[in-house]
Amino acid sequence: MNTYDRKAAEVRRLLEAGAHPVVPAELAARAAELGLRMLHRRRVVRRALWLLLAAVAIAFLVWASMARPWVVPPSTVTPPVEGLRG
Repeated sequence: MNTYDRKAAEVRRLLEAGAHPVVPAELAARAAELGLRMLHRRRVVRRALWLLLAAVAIAFLVWASMARPWVVPPSTVTPPVEGLRG
C-alpha cells in the first residue's frame, strides 16, 4: 500500500466514524481576517520590491550616464614617432 492509499484509507476511516469535532463559530471570520492580512502583506512586499527594482534601474542609468562605459578610454601609450632618424 503506497502513501496515497494509506492516507485515503485513514481519511475514509475518520469520516465513517461519525463523530465530528466541534468547530468554533468565529473560525471563518478569523480565517478570512488572516487571509486578508496575508494578501496585504504580499501586496506591500511586492510594491517594495518593485520600488527597489526601480531605484536600482535609476541608479544604474545615472551611473552609466556619468561613467560612460561605452566610450573607449584615451590611450595611455604614445604612438611610435616615425620620420625621425637618429
